[in-house]
Amino acid sequence: MENTETKKDIIEQVAIVQRDKETYAIAPHIPGGITDANTLRKIADVSDKYNCKALKLTSAQRIALVGIPAENIEDVWRDLGMEKGQAIGLCVRSVKICPGTTFCKRAKQDSVSLGLALDKRYHGRSLPSKLKIGVSGCPNNCAESCVKDIGFMGGNNGYTVMIGGYASGTGRLAEVICTDKSEQECLELTEKIIDVYEKVAKRGQRLGRLLNKVGTENFLRAVESSGDEYENNIQKLIEANA
Repeated sequence: MENTETKKDIIEQVAIVQRDKETYAIAPHIPGGITDANTLRKIADVSDKYNCKALKLTSAQRIALVGIPAENIEDVWRDLGMEKGQAIGLCVRSVKICPGTTFCKRAKQDSVSLGLALDKRYHGRSLPSKLKIGVSGCPNNCAESCVKDIGFMGGNNGYTVMIGGYASGTGRLAEVICTDKSEQECLELTEKIIDVYEKVAKRGQRLGRLLNKVGTENFLRAVESSGDEYENNIQKLIEANA
C-alpha cells in the first residue's frame, strides 16, 4: 500500500521538509555569515558524503544543506559539529549583519560587533513568534534592517533603531523609535523591547502586528518605564491586545 503519510518539519533537528515531501534541509549557524575556509570545506565534505542535492546560500546568511533523507539528518549534524541555525520555530532567528567598519569602506558603525553580540545573546531564544534582527553599518541598509522586527542602521553619530518590520505578505516597514544610539544603548534597548514583547504578545503574533493592535506609543511607554509604572503599562498592553 502506498504510504500517504505527510512528512513535517523535524523541530528538534531544525530540519525543514522539502517540496518532494521526502527529504529535508538544514542550516548550520554561521553568525553574521562570517566563516573561514576550513568551515566551508567541512560543509562541502559533509554535503558530498551524504549526497546532498544542493548547497543553498540563504537570506539569513547561512548555508543550507538541501535534500537530506530523514535517516541521515542526525549523522549530518554530528559530522558538521556546528550549532544548529534556528530556521524554524517561534524564536529569535539568526541576526543579519552587514560587513560594517570591519570590512566596508562605506560603513559608519561597527555592525559586526553589535550584530555578533546580539546573536550570541538572543539566537534561538523562545518567544511568542519568530523575531528577526538586522544590523546595518550605514544608511545603505544592506542587512535590510527596515523590514526586521528589530533593526539598527548606522549613522555618523550612532545607530538609528527601528521596530516592527517584516517582509512576509504585504510587508510592514519598521518604525524609527530613536537615533544616535551607542552599541551599549542598543543592547540595553533590545533587552527591554524583547522583554515587553515576550510578556504581551500572543502566540504567533509578530512584533509589528502587536504594534498595530496596541499602538507603538503605548508599547514604547512600557519599554521606557520601570517599577509599578512598568507593571501597569504591561497590564494595559495585555488588555489592549486581548
